Amino acid sequence: MDDPSTTLDAAFWITAGVILGLLVLSGFFSGSETALTAASRGKLRAQADRGSVGAQRALNITEDNERLIGSVLLGNNLVNILATSLATAIFTRAFGESGVALATLVMTLLVLIFAEVLPKTYAISNAETAASMVSRPIGFVVTVFAPIVSAVRLLVRGVLRIFGVQIDPDSHIMAVREEIAGALQLGHSEGVVEKEDRDRILGALDLGDRTVEEIMLHRSGIEMIDGANSPQDILEQCLQSNHTRLPIYADEPENITGVIHAKDLSRAIYKEIAGTGGTANLQTFDMRAVTTDPYFVPETTTLDHQMREFLRLRTHFALVVDEYGSLQGLITLEDILEEIVGEITDEFDPDDEPTLERDADGYFAVDGAMTIRDLNRATDWNLPDDEANTVAGLVIHEAQTIPTVGQVFSFHGFRFEVTEREGNRITALRIAALD
Repeated sequence: MDDPSTTLDAAFWITAGVILGLLVLSGFFSGSETALTAASRGKLRAQADRGSVGAQRALNITEDNERLIGSVLLGNNLVNILATSLATAIFTRAFGESGVALATLVMTLLVLIFAEVLPKTYAISNAETAASMVSRPIGFVVTVFAPIVSAVRLLVRGVLRIFGVQIDPDSHIMAVREEIAGALQLGHSEGVVEKEDRDRILGALDLGDRTVEEIMLHRSGIEMIDGANSPQDILEQCLQSNHTRLPIYADEPENITGVIHAKDLSRAIYKEIAGTGGTANLQTFDMRAVTTDPYFVPETTTLDHQMREFLRLRTHFALVVDEYGSLQGLITLEDILEEIVGEITDEFDPDDEPTLERDADGYFAVDGAMTIRDLNRATDWNLPDDEANTVAGLVIHEAQTIPTVGQVFSFHGFRFEVTEREGNRITALRIAALD
């Protein structure tokens, strides 16, 4: 062991100062890495749009995460290894061979506390602010280390390719929809986001993934007008109907020839009655004068596209057909909007709309025609809707048969009891979660 008077000389204190500076640099690199990777690009974009230059630089840097992480890790490892080497040198000089172990212990504690935990804790707590602050120096580091990082990147990809691992250069691009959906679900579970707000936003996000087939009114529930009826009968049917627009058919319901708007029909008939001849003119009234051409859409059309078409064509009503041109149902603009804002009712809707209520046994009485999506939204369940749109369809799909009244099934963590059936249709069920 050297004499303390010769050990603690100027070189010792200069080396100690260099080690301290390297620890500060290590903390800077560690905190920068955490800040730039943890910062929300959405928040950074909002700050950049408000004029934050630092946020814009941070966005530019994080466009290529692979290059960013490589540069930061290179700088961090350089300063850590250099600091450890210098510490080992001065501790060995002061304490001999035992200085190696002592240097390892001391540097581990210093790096862990001051170069890792402390800066990363601050960075993760103030990610966007820290990312904006460090964006300029980190941008310089990325530029300086770019050639080395590029070479390392090629080497790493070559090694991974040997083991059959392919790197997607666009894998850093965030799945925005999944991120928003996850944030909403997390916010709702923590009580920050209301259920109605979550459902509205998720409903809007889902429009591009869902088709009109999933929410259309099935043809069995469509109210139609027989074109062979007298004008008086057609007028009476329109006045008694809760719907403004009604399809009119010739010979058979599949043969839709037009759509009658109740307001257009009322105006035309009033004009006929008010003229010479009064109600006698109705005998020769031509219904084709007030019908509009039917608007047909394929059942595979996405809701997002169909909503745009409704707005472009300035219509709210479409008939849905399958690939063979057969009528499957109808869809309106209101149906699509209800997927976002929930059920829309007016003075013409029935007052006895069924509501989901849990009975004493923990079961919900559910209409068989209720869509799985509506049931999930009402109960916060997660029943799958990949193979069926309605609750009855899900039961039939899982049972692989048409159940009879009283049959009970358990799947997907729920218990289904068939309570009513009309012909081959399941019209009512009782459902409860098994847990």
